[in-house]
Amino acid sequence: MSITYEPIGTIHSPFTRIEDMPIQPAGALGVRGTVEVFAEFAQGLQDLDGFSHLVLLYHFHRVRQARLVVVPFLDKEEHGVFATRAPTRPNPIGISVVELLRVEGPVLHIQNVDVLDGTPLLDIKPYVPQFDHFEVQRTGWLESARGGATEAKSDHRFG
Repeated sequence: MSITYEPIGTIHSPFTRIEDMPIQPAGALGVRGTVEVFAEFAQGLQDLDGFSHLVLLYHFHRVRQARLVVVPFLDKEEHGVFATRAPTRPNPIGISVVELLRVEGPVLHIQNVDVLDGTPLLDIKPYVPQFDHFEVQRTGWLESARGGATEAKSDHRFG
């Protein structure tokens, strides 16, 4: 079976080099960007301005290979890719929760963006705390790396 997706827009950010990007939105607090939604999808933005946060799904367009075992940014040990948020996935799909500042036609002004400039956008969903927020009991190997995502930057290992 083959699955094909076409981008619905482009994410713009100040990050033009992978090495300068934060690794998660928690490390990009206050960083502003825009989402340019292609004209044929702009009607789908109706009523989006009523939400303060969005979930962006995007394609890691600079990833050149998939790896099933990786050394993630916040650890020195190998882990299965599905136990990480590393971009070198069999399907290189990224996800970020960003704050929506305003909607101007087909352009969304956002902040807390941790995405490389020019990233193809696959989908937008409103972030709804009643649906999306859970108190968790465990966070696996990340329990020993608490707080690291706010300072860590991306690097060459997943390019």
